[in-house]
Amino acid sequence: MKIPKTTDVVFVDTLRVEANLGEDCWGRSRAQPVEITVYLHLKQSFLQKAGESDHVADSVHYGHLSKEISHLVRSKNESANPAFDGTDGLIRAVTEKAFALAGSAAEEVRVVLNVPKMVLLSSGFSVDVTTIQEPSFVVVEKKVHVSDIIIPVIIGINPHERENKQRVVVNITFYEDVGQHPEIKYREVVSKVANEIEQTSYRTLEKFVNNIVRSACIASEQVAAVTVRAQKPSALSFAQSSGVELTRTRASFTA
Repeated sequence: MKIPKTTDVVFVDTLRVEANLGEDCWGRSRAQPVEITVYLHLKQSFLQKAGESDHVADSVHYGHLSKEISHLVRSKNESANPAFDGTDGLIRAVTEKAFALAGSAAEEVRVVLNVPKMVLLSSGFSVDVTTIQEPSFVVVEKKVHVSDIIIPVIIGINPHERENKQRVVVNITFYEDVGQHPEIKYREVVSKVANEIEQTSYRTLEKFVNNIVRSACIASEQVAAVTVRAQKPSALSFAQSSGVELTRTRASFTA
């Protein structure tokens, strides 16, 4: 059995605010609902003292963290320039607040930003960024998840499946090449991929998913890898769905 390593984490889960991230799903610059989750990964055994003393002063106060983030967003909304520089801008600002509050106790900060109304064709859009304290706040991982995209398509090998389109539910996770890059316009990427797929027909989910993976991987040079999971809710009478999941690197299609 693999033994997990010792970890100390303080977190705030799903803090709901309104923030202007620039263009929304309709291309308009205005505040929209967002959900912010912050994980403060602390130095090993940092919380041992608080666990023994039972004093919050020996920990990092998650109540203060929540108030700091809420104040950050509220102040930005009331400023002369209310728009953050996209999702990356808000995540960066929240990360800096978290590090400032935790001080030397924090080794890394992970921020998950959920923007439910970012992509018209999906039920959810989230950006997951992990930043380390040294040297000088470096992003070490960035994932973008677009959930439950509904694509009507001709798919299947049975005669009745060749006559009518059926719903296929698609989830896409993008793994970005971290570095100094402009933010990918995922609304446009998802729309392009969906339009391409909808115009064609398939016999297998394997082919369907492979085409989506390829389109997503080559959508931007910043995309390092993509995971696509597709499900057919109507395929089996006594199962919720059947599906296929593929993960490929960009190099799989550009080499």
